[in-house]
Amino acid sequence: MIRIFEDVNIDWLSKRRIFLTVSVLMLLGGLASAITRQLTPGGTEAFNLGVDFRGGTLVMAKFKQRPTSEAIRDALRGAGVNDAVIQPVVDKDDEVLIKLAQQGSAEEAQNQAQVDVGQNKVTEALASFGKEGDAWTIIGTDAVGQVAGSQLRNQAITVTLLALVGILLYIAFRYEWTYGAAAVITVFHDVLVTLGFFSIFQWEVSLTVIAALLTLVGFSVNDTIVTFDRVRENLRLHRRDSLYKITNDAINQTLSRTVITGGLVFLSVLALVLFGGEVLRSFSLALFIGIIIGTYSTIAIASPIMVWWQKRLEPSKTMPPLSAKDGSGRSRPASGARNTKANAAIVR
Repeated sequence: MIRIFEDVNIDWLSKRRIFLTVSVLMLLGGLASAITRQLTPGGTEAFNLGVDFRGGTLVMAKFKQRPTSEAIRDALRGAGVNDAVIQPVVDKDDEVLIKLAQQGSAEEAQNQAQVDVGQNKVTEALASFGKEGDAWTIIGTDAVGQVAGSQLRNQAITVTLLALVGILLYIAFRYEWTYGAAAVITVFHDVLVTLGFFSIFQWEVSLTVIAALLTLVGFSVNDTIVTFDRVRENLRLHRRDSLYKITNDAINQTLSRTVITGGLVFLSVLALVLFGGEVLRSFSLALFIGIIIGTYSTIAIASPIMVWWQKRLEPSKTMPPLSAKDGSGRSRPASGARNTKANAAIVR
């Protein structure tokens, strides 16, 4: 394995209070933003939900010479639509799918009036490109109602929770349930912190963001499992050492792998943020924040939680053997047999 850090000997667990304080502050910041926005009369909602979740209008437009997505977006802004999603049709160079968030009242969203309002907005915007029928034509419209949006939202939450339950069961079977619980808590931490940023900055939450969050779940768990696997190996090799020292050593030994993997993914996602355009903006931002938080939590959250939990269950396996005192009052090491028994490997 390529190593960029040699002979690292950082006591990560001694800084666990600092790490946990930072995480708690990030979680509280996101929670405060969501609650404040939701409870403020006339304010924005906790999250800026996209068309997929809150309902809206889908308009398919065909052009003689298709303008750029940015030009269409600018035209829609001129018509008062600031959060439209523009998706060129891959197999048809002259067609574009335009998604608009709900226009008009909630009652209108349940009937044809919602489609009419959305289509009128698009028609007003596209008029800047020429006369309808000559330069462009609307070939289809459809509406996504709030009922469909709530179903999608519930399904997205269900899928995420089922993924976390599956991860917990697998890690509990493969290692110990305390390891699985620590990994799942870490994943919850990563997802909630990422959503907190979306609430604070009001980035749009769409189905692509849910896909990014599920990708983040896999990335975070994989990173955490690598460290836990090294802990398991070290427990076999160094039975006399405390779990505290073994975990610190495991983090240091896998630090190069963690930084290289996270760094390469970070650079790829950064390219998406800078050059991916508006269509991929929410997806790339979710991954961008998630990769940073996921790499941080692998070192700063997962291992301290695992050690803390194990300390509560089996204190003798966490701390090094205490020195005994002989009759003269001088300390002497505990016996090797006692060390081995106190620090037996907790692996399957």
